[in-house]
Amino acid sequence: MFDSADMFRAFQPHRGKAIVLVTGTSGRDWSEVSEDKSRDLTLQGAMGQTNSASLGFALAQPDEKVVLFDSEGALQMNMGVLGTIAGKKPKNFYHFLMDNECYATTGGQPVPNASDINYAGMAREAGYASTFQFDNLEEFTNNIESIMKAEGPVFVAMKMIPKIENEPIGRRVRKPQRSRAETIKDLHAELGISVNKGPA
Repeated sequence: MFDSADMFRAFQPHRGKAIVLVTGTSGRDWSEVSEDKSRDLTLQGAMGQTNSASLGFALAQPDEKVVLFDSEGALQMNMGVLGTIAGKKPKNFYHFLMDNECYATTGGQPVPNASDINYAGMAREAGYASTFQFDNLEEFTNNIESIMKAEGPVFVAMKMIPKIENEPIGRRVRKPQRSRAETIKDLHAELGISVNKGPA
């Protein structure tokens, strides 16, 4: 297992101009590493649906690389998305899975069958163009450049160190972040997307 902050630092130099979405407790480290927040898409509270939303975005913007840092708890809520992604064959989609084997946000309860599921194997059999799995930072770092040059859909399973939260939710300190609406507005401006609001 390796640390999500270290993983994001290894990824950042190879990001290019990719649109990046993150989920789960491990995903929170991205805000400290990202060097282009105008291309970060925040979908708070969308556990189990961020993967579908990311696919939709990749299909809508085929000329943009779309990178999702998913969590295994969220993926288990929507496992059928693997077949949908593979079937749509988005060449610009990179699906990274941060697998810490537990629900860290709610105290560390184990994800069902946590240590025995082969997520990369499932993605490969579903039909992803290429799949990878890593349980140490060095191997991940040595391969991230070639992964980001591969044709999608690409699936990358990573074993992450859990960052378990036991403090009651109401007492947790949260870093300020853009709202979902602000994120989408900023991304529209970044990509030159105009929104037709219809007749006044």
